[in-house]
Amino acid sequence: MSTFMQALDFRHACKKFDPTKTIPTEQFEQILEFGRKSPSSFGQEHWKFLVIQTPALREQVKVACWNQPQITDSSHVVVIVAKTKDVEPYSDYMVNLFRRRGLPEEAFDGYLQRYAAHMENEIHPVMSTFAWSSKQCYIALANMMTGAASLGIDSCPIEGFGKRDLEQVLNIDTERYGVAVVVAFGYRAGEQTKQLRQSLDQVVEYR
Repeated sequence: MSTFMQALDFRHACKKFDPTKTIPTEQFEQILEFGRKSPSSFGQEHWKFLVIQTPALREQVKVACWNQPQITDSSHVVVIVAKTKDVEPYSDYMVNLFRRRGLPEEAFDGYLQRYAAHMENEIHPVMSTFAWSSKQCYIALANMMTGAASLGIDSCPIEGFGKRDLEQVLNIDTERYGVAVVVAFGYRAGEQTKQLRQSLDQVVEYR
């Protein structure tokens, strides 16, 4: 069995963490690297990772997250925020990220125009910039959780929170960011819950 498959089998939404166990700094930084190195649409790196360390702040975050104990019992909590204003066409951020590709000026201009057209014709008619950026953040989330599992570290993705409440607690600049998802990392207390999934033939269709 591959190491990757073993990580997938190990990973589950850990609801009960052992509050006495702490992830070593080197391993936690590796988890953050799994997120940083993730792919994103147009290479825009739509995320920012807020590591919530202060106990008092974690208590406030817990209240905004429906008082779920994972927030305070886990070793580390990361709030992933999605970029909004920065990834709109022709923003300084977006232009700078495209510049690093080293494209000739004509190709660079064409790429900017393609990006703007994609946003206008494919993204904005069906979803907000926040929703699109959040989709990219979930790629980073998945890599962080599976990567953590490969290190024997548990995780729990958390969508149960009041978005506006959490953004207020964290003093988020909501013109530039929106909270996409919260994830807790640590070590399980007790046995892992059974992983329930549909069979392959139920979720795959060949055409």
